[in-house]
Amino acid sequence: MTAHDECDENDEETAADMSGGPGDLGGPAVPGGAAGIGGTGVPGGSGGSGRSGEGDGGGPRIPMPRVSVEDGGRTLPDVVPAVLEHHVLTSLLGAWALAACSAEEAAAVEEHIGDCAACADEALRLREAVTLLQRPESLDLDPALRTRVLDGCLERRPPRIPVPEWATPYDAETARLDALLQDIGDADWHTPVRLRWFEDDGPASRRTTVAGVLAHLLTVDGTVAVALGLADPMGDVTAPSRVPAARTEAYWRASHYPPTRLVRAPWREQSHGIVRTASFTGDAGGMPVSYGDFELPLRDAMLDRAFECWVHAEDIAEAVDYPYEPPAARHLNRMIDLAARMLPGALAARRRAGLATPGVRPHLVPAGQPGRSLRLEIEGSGGGEWLIPLDSPGAVGSPGAVGSPGAVGSADHEVAHVALDGVEFCRLAAGHVPPADAAAGQLGDREAIRDVLFAAASLSRM
Repeated sequence: MTAHDECDENDEETAADMSGGPGDLGGPAVPGGAAGIGGTGVPGGSGGSGRSGEGDGGGPRIPMPRVSVEDGGRTLPDVVPAVLEHHVLTSLLGAWALAACSAEEAAAVEEHIGDCAACADEALRLREAVTLLQRPESLDLDPALRTRVLDGCLERRPPRIPVPEWATPYDAETARLDALLQDIGDADWHTPVRLRWFEDDGPASRRTTVAGVLAHLLTVDGTVAVALGLADPMGDVTAPSRVPAARTEAYWRASHYPPTRLVRAPWREQSHGIVRTASFTGDAGGMPVSYGDFELPLRDAMLDRAFECWVHAEDIAEAVDYPYEPPAARHLNRMIDLAARMLPGALAARRRAGLATPGVRPHLVPAGQPGRSLRLEIEGSGGGEWLIPLDSPGAVGSPGAVGSPGAVGSADHEVAHVALDGVEFCRLAAGHVPPADAAAGQLGDREAIRDVLFAAASLSRM
């Protein structure tokens, strides 16, 4: 054996001792010095230790990967706990809970908490805290977060110019719909949407898109805008009548291209203008707003538009698979109250059209006098009770008439009782739930109950 070979053998033994096994990263990667700074890693290269680095075959020796203890069949070494003072062990509890201690420290901590009750309690508390930090739930934001934040802002931050109480539901619902539209992508504006309502005792529908729904809201809200002295969004487009469906169809036909997301800007500007102008009108809630075949006072027209905005926002949300909550309870209560006040007129219109229950003859009573009544009980959000006069001779001009002289609801003349969830009743009044399918608790005159449920569905329109 030459001195050179003996030196190489000694070097290999030293490297093995340092690394705990052959080929460990702690030994020389390439004989003759490390390849990189100051050396080539090739036998005879500059910057080496002067050794040729050649083995028996004349080539450079490249160490094989180290074999793990588990794969090599060797026994695992026993971990000897470190000897540490109490305050040191206490300070290591957090690192131990995160599995960040060395083996010796972890063994020392685990031995200590077996004897120290205080440290054992603290270790358990820290381990439970770590499990909370490693929850498997998604970190994506809740899609409904924007709606909840917006609702909170609307409830807590008063506007600079006070909005009349009767206009706040419209203000809130247009703001919620605007937040939904902000979140959808360009392609979503062309997603198909089917508008649904109830007509002639049967379901009716019209196919459009998300942008088409917003165009519909733009044109019908325009009736309120015109009453307030604002510009008509129809522009030069002439509709055959002021009926909401006629205005919408005329607007759609006059569009050279299907509506796109560009319709959001005029709708948003108009809704802001309506709220702003209503805030300056003072006590002008009684101003009439014409819908073509009937009129509503401004305060009720704003409630009607808030109701339709919510209903169509749900249509859009369903089409684009977006979560959408019902209105605030106080706003929902006012929408239900408007529908309850419109029911006597709807019942009278159905009688005149021959759509009332066959064989039932109303016992018409003089205006202002009590007559047969149905108790409408609304449960849940926005709930309450209303006595609906069934045989009112007033409000016969249209299903939308409100406040016309007629019979008065009376508990002494109650013949039926209907209980419905608030949101369910609103969807019935929107034509989204068939009267026969309305989940209602019923007691009393079945014909009267049927007439009221169908009258509620007849309040809907496109």
